[in-house]
Amino acid sequence: MSSTAATAKILLVTGDAAESLEVLYPYQRLREEGYDVHIAAPSRKTLRFVVHDFEEGYDTYTEKPGYSFPADLAFSEVDPGQYAALVIPGGRAPEYLRNDAELRKICKAFFDADKPVAQICHGPLLTAAIGGLTGRRVTSYPALELDMQAAGATFQDAEVVVDGTLVSSRAWPDHPVWMREFLAVLRTKAPVQRG
Repeated sequence: MSSTAATAKILLVTGDAAESLEVLYPYQRLREEGYDVHIAAPSRKTLRFVVHDFEEGYDTYTEKPGYSFPADLAFSEVDPGQYAALVIPGGRAPEYLRNDAELRKICKAFFDADKPVAQICHGPLLTAAIGGLTGRRVTSYPALELDMQAAGATFQDAEVVVDGTLVSSRAWPDHPVWMREFLAVLRTKAPVQRG
Protein backbone atom coordinates (compact mmCIF):
# COMPACT_ATOMS: atom_id res chain seq x y z
CA MET A 1 0.00 0.00 0.00
CA SER A 2 1.35 3.44 -0.87
CA SER A 3 1.88 5.99 1.89
CA THR A 4 -0.64 8.29 0.18
CA ALA A 5 -3.38 5.66 0.43
CA ALA A 6 -2.57 5.06 4.10
CA THR A 7 -2.47 8.72 5.11
CA ALA A 8 -5.33 9.65 7.41
CA LYS A 9 -7.52 12.39 5.99
CA ILE A 10 -8.73 15.30 8.10
CA LEU A 11 -11.66 17.51 7.19
CA LEU A 12 -11.53 21.24 7.99
CA VAL A 13 -14.92 22.97 7.63
CA THR A 14 -15.14 26.71 7.17
CA GLY A 15 -16.43 29.58 5.05
CA ASP A 16 -16.05 33.26 4.32
CA ALA A 17 -15.12 35.43 7.33
CA ALA A 18 -13.31 32.61 9.11
CA GLU A 19 -10.30 33.76 11.13
CA SER A 20 -7.24 33.40 8.85
CA LEU A 21 -4.90 32.02 11.51
CA GLU A 22 -7.49 29.57 12.82
CA VAL A 23 -7.82 28.03 9.36
CA LEU A 24 -4.26 28.16 8.11
CA TYR A 25 -2.39 27.20 11.29
CA PRO A 26 -4.12 23.82 11.79
CA TYR A 27 -4.17 23.23 8.02
CA GLN A 28 -0.39 23.65 7.76
CA ARG A 29 0.46 22.03 11.11
CA LEU A 30 -1.54 18.89 10.37
CA ARG A 31 -0.06 18.62 6.87
CA GLU A 32 3.40 19.01 8.38
CA GLU A 33 2.59 16.07 10.65
CA GLY A 34 1.71 13.96 7.58
CA TYR A 35 -2.08 14.20 7.45
CA ASP A 36 -4.03 14.88 4.24
CA VAL A 37 -6.21 17.93 5.04
CA HIS A 38 -9.21 18.92 2.93
CA ILE A 39 -11.03 22.22 3.31
CA ALA A 40 -14.80 22.04 2.84
CA ALA A 41 -17.11 25.06 2.53
CA PRO A 42 -20.67 25.77 1.36
CA SER A 43 -19.35 25.64 -2.22
CA ARG A 44 -16.07 25.13 -4.07
CA LYS A 45 -14.77 28.67 -4.34
CA THR A 46 -12.05 30.96 -3.13
CA LEU A 47 -12.83 31.74 0.49
CA ARG A 48 -12.15 35.16 1.98
CA PHE A 49 -10.84 35.00 5.52
CA VAL A 50 -10.47 37.77 8.11
CA VAL A 51 -7.94 38.75 10.77
CA HIS A 52 -9.22 39.20 14.30
CA ASP A 53 -6.82 41.11 16.49
CA PHE A 54 -6.75 42.39 20.03
CA GLU A 55 -6.00 46.10 20.17
CA GLU A 56 -5.62 48.54 23.03
CA GLY A 57 -8.74 50.58 23.69
CA TYR A 58 -11.24 48.13 22.14
CA ASP A 59 -13.72 46.24 24.29
CA THR A 60 -13.64 43.31 21.86
CA TYR A 61 -11.50 42.11 18.95
CA THR A 62 -11.16 44.07 15.71
CA GLU A 63 -11.62 42.61 12.23
CA LYS A 64 -9.61 43.28 9.08
CA PRO A 65 -9.48 41.57 5.67
CA GLY A 66 -7.33 38.43 5.74
CA TYR A 67 -6.08 35.81 3.32
CA SER A 68 -7.99 34.18 0.48
CA PHE A 69 -7.79 30.40 0.11
CA PRO A 70 -9.56 27.83 -2.09
CA ALA A 71 -12.06 25.33 -0.74
CA ASP A 72 -11.27 21.77 -1.89
CA LEU A 73 -14.89 20.66 -1.87
CA ALA A 74 -18.45 21.68 -1.02
CA PHE A 75 -20.23 20.36 2.06
CA SER A 76 -22.57 18.42 -0.28
CA GLU A 77 -19.54 16.49 -1.60
CA VAL A 78 -18.24 15.39 1.80
CA ASP A 79 -18.39 11.74 2.87
CA PRO A 80 -17.61 11.91 6.61
CA GLY A 81 -16.69 8.21 6.56
CA GLN A 82 -13.61 9.06 4.49
CA TYR A 83 -12.16 11.27 7.23
CA ALA A 84 -10.46 10.39 10.50
CA ALA A 85 -11.00 13.75 12.23
CA LEU A 86 -12.68 17.14 11.97
CA VAL A 87 -11.31 20.68 12.52
CA ILE A 88 -13.68 23.61 13.11
CA PRO A 89 -12.00 27.04 13.02
CA GLY A 90 -13.58 30.20 14.40
CA GLY A 91 -14.14 33.70 13.13
CA ARG A 92 -17.61 34.76 12.03
CA ALA A 93 -18.08 31.79 9.70
CA PRO A 94 -19.51 29.35 12.31
CA GLU A 95 -22.25 31.86 13.15
CA TYR A 96 -23.91 31.40 9.74
CA LEU A 97 -22.53 27.95 8.88
CA ARG A 98 -24.45 26.36 11.77
CA ASN A 99 -27.60 26.98 9.69
CA ASP A 100 -26.30 24.74 6.87
CA ALA A 101 -28.14 21.39 7.04
CA GLU A 102 -25.39 19.56 5.11
CA LEU A 103 -22.73 20.76 7.53
CA ARG A 104 -24.82 19.81 10.56
CA LYS A 105 -25.09 16.25 9.15
CA ILE A 106 -21.30 16.16 8.65
CA CYS A 107 -20.57 17.33 12.20
CA LYS A 108 -23.10 14.90 13.67
CA ALA A 109 -21.46 12.00 11.83
CA PHE A 110 -18.11 12.78 13.48
CA PHE A 111 -19.68 13.01 16.94
CA ASP A 112 -21.77 9.86 16.44
CA ALA A 113 -18.59 7.94 15.48
CA ASP A 114 -16.60 9.49 18.37
CA LYS A 115 -13.94 10.70 15.92
CA PRO A 116 -11.47 13.40 17.00
CA VAL A 117 -12.80 16.94 16.69
CA ALA A 118 -10.76 20.13 17.19
CA GLN A 119 -12.74 23.34 17.64
CA ILE A 120 -11.59 26.85 18.42
CA CYS A 121 -12.99 30.30 19.13
CA HIS A 122 -16.52 30.52 17.65
CA GLY A 123 -16.24 27.01 16.15
CA PRO A 124 -18.21 25.45 19.03
CA LEU A 125 -21.31 27.24 17.74
CA LEU A 126 -21.42 24.45 15.12
CA THR A 127 -21.08 21.61 17.58
CA ALA A 128 -23.65 23.26 19.86
CA ALA A 129 -26.09 23.38 16.92
CA ILE A 130 -26.04 19.57 16.64
CA GLY A 131 -26.33 18.92 20.37
CA GLY A 132 -22.72 17.71 20.49
CA LEU A 133 -21.76 19.64 23.61
CA THR A 134 -24.36 18.30 26.05
CA GLY A 135 -22.56 17.01 29.12
CA ARG A 136 -19.12 17.89 27.71
CA ARG A 137 -16.36 20.13 29.06
CA VAL A 138 -15.31 22.81 26.55
CA THR A 139 -13.70 26.14 26.07
CA SER A 140 -14.36 28.70 23.35
CA TYR A 141 -13.94 32.39 22.80
CA PRO A 142 -14.83 33.68 26.29
CA ALA A 143 -17.79 35.75 25.02
CA LEU A 144 -19.50 32.43 24.17
CA GLU A 145 -19.55 31.17 27.77
CA LEU A 146 -23.33 31.58 28.03
CA ASP A 147 -23.84 29.91 24.63
CA MET A 148 -21.76 26.94 25.76
CA GLN A 149 -23.76 26.65 28.97
CA ALA A 150 -27.03 26.92 27.03
CA ALA A 151 -25.78 24.04 24.84
CA GLY A 152 -25.41 21.89 27.96
CA ALA A 153 -21.62 22.14 28.26
CA THR A 154 -19.44 22.98 31.23
CA PHE A 155 -17.40 26.00 30.14
CA GLN A 156 -13.78 26.39 31.26
CA ASP A 157 -11.78 29.53 30.47
CA ALA A 158 -8.54 27.71 29.60
CA GLU A 159 -6.05 27.54 26.73
CA VAL A 160 -7.29 24.08 25.88
CA VAL A 161 -9.90 21.64 27.17
CA VAL A 162 -9.74 17.97 26.20
CA ASP A 163 -12.90 15.93 26.75
CA GLY A 164 -12.35 12.50 25.22
CA THR A 165 -11.89 13.07 21.49
CA LEU A 166 -13.11 16.70 21.63
CA VAL A 167 -10.31 19.28 21.86
CA SER A 168 -11.30 22.94 22.20
CA SER A 169 -9.44 26.23 22.54
CA ARG A 170 -10.32 29.89 23.02
CA ALA A 171 -8.64 31.68 20.09
CA TRP A 172 -5.51 31.82 17.92
CA PRO A 173 -3.13 32.82 20.77
CA ASP A 174 -3.77 29.29 22.13
CA HIS A 175 -2.74 27.50 18.91
CA PRO A 176 0.43 25.74 20.17
CA VAL A 177 -1.29 23.98 23.07
CA TRP A 178 -4.47 23.35 21.01
CA MET A 179 -2.62 21.54 18.23
CA ARG A 180 -0.30 19.75 20.67
CA GLU A 181 -3.31 18.25 22.48
CA PHE A 182 -5.20 17.51 19.25
CA LEU A 183 -2.17 15.73 17.81
CA ALA A 184 -1.93 13.64 20.99
CA VAL A 185 -5.53 12.49 20.40
CA LEU A 186 -4.84 11.88 16.69
CA ARG A 187 -1.74 9.80 17.41
CA THR A 188 -3.94 7.46 19.43
CA LYS A 189 -7.11 7.47 17.32
CA ALA A 190 -5.84 8.14 13.78
CA PRO A 191 -2.04 7.85 13.56
CA VAL A 192 -0.22 8.70 10.34
CA GLN A 193 0.85 5.51 8.60
CA ARG A 194 4.44 5.89 7.45
CA GLY A 195 5.15 3.81 4.34
